[in-house]
Amino acid sequence: MIKYKLICKNCDLKFDSWFASSSEYERLKKKKLLNCHKCNSVRVEKTIMAPQLINHKSKTNEKINLEKYNKIKKTIINYQKFIKDNFKYVGDNFAYEARSIHYNTQKKTKGIYGSASKEDLKELKEEGIDAQMIPWIEENEN
Repeated sequence: MIKYKLICKNCDLKFDSWFASSSEYERLKKKKLLNCHKCNSVRVEKTIMAPQLINHKSKTNEKINLEKYNKIKKTIINYQKFIKDNFKYVGDNFAYEARSIHYNTQKKTKGIYGSASKEDLKELKEEGIDAQMIPWIEENEN
């Protein structure tokens, strides 16, 4: 399999496409079976591409990046465990519950966590209610 970066000469759309071989690309091109998925033009050409060279440095960088990713993921999971152990889950009612706590000074409750849209968070901030968005890893992704 080979991947080419293609460009539509009609609408200038650039996109990637996989081919069984370079000769397969040429065969499809000759039969005018390659077309742009935006404008349906058959004026599709290969763009200038740099070969992907594999060296030891790139493998080392991949390993370092994977280690960083795993470290960050572990940190997020630890934060999530702390939040689950110390805060009340309110689900999609986060904005309502946050307002309830903020405006009812007699209501004593531990912190809450849940889901809110960006618009809800913006409105809460405008009302002076401190709420933060944090990355969350679902349990089935662990």
